[in-house]
Amino acid sequence: MSASPFKFKQFTIEQDRCAMKIGTDGVLLGAWSSLAQEPESVLDIGTGTGLIALMIAQRSDAELIDALEIEENAYEQAVENFENSDWGDRLFCYHAAFDEFVEEMQDEEKYDLILSNPPFYTEDYKSGNENRDQARFADALPLGQLMEGASLLLSKTGHFDVILPFSEEETAIKIAETYQLYPSKIMRVKGTAEAPTKRSLISFGFEKTSAEIEDLIIEISRHNYTPEYINLVKDFYLKM
Repeated sequence: MSASPFKFKQFTIEQDRCAMKIGTDGVLLGAWSSLAQEPESVLDIGTGTGLIALMIAQRSDAELIDALEIEENAYEQAVENFENSDWGDRLFCYHAAFDEFVEEMQDEEKYDLILSNPPFYTEDYKSGNENRDQARFADALPLGQLMEGASLLLSKTGHFDVILPFSEEETAIKIAETYQLYPSKIMRVKGTAEAPTKRSLISFGFEKTSAEIEDLIIEISRHNYTPEYINLVKDFYLKM
């Protein structure tokens, strides 16, 4: 996976010191998350390069966009990416573990929007690269801990948006319910029309409602993208 800078339309991401490089998942979440409620404060949990926080800064007028990153190299790189963007005055990165951050911040002002592209893999396999494993494996930030923390930091009318493997969707919804978080929107993503559903983007809030469910197909054929996908990400990718 390339360590070269990734150029978007309005910002550039340096990623040479980050274990997890720019990928479709982060871009999907940053583009899909609803800003209809005009959030004033935003938190990106496990920001990595800072991608999602930067996308929200581009899309919104939120005065405060906080990001959290436990891995030191990724933290330093996110800070640099924030400083080199047009929105450095609204972006701030914390270098801390999520549980520490929640303990410190839960009595402060709540966030109107919380986002996370969390560690995915729950199987035993590890790559041997400690930084990459920490960024990629669910034992670094279990789903229950993520949901509990988000519920403590979220404003009453705010929403918590997450992208997960489709296979984890049902589990995530059950865990969220124990913290009074309920899905309001779900988008299920396939690579192509014939491919199995790969990802679920879920927006959680404290209001119990019937979730709006939509499907997104990314490609018609290799590098031939669907109009729906182009419409979602066209404000970011250079070639769309």
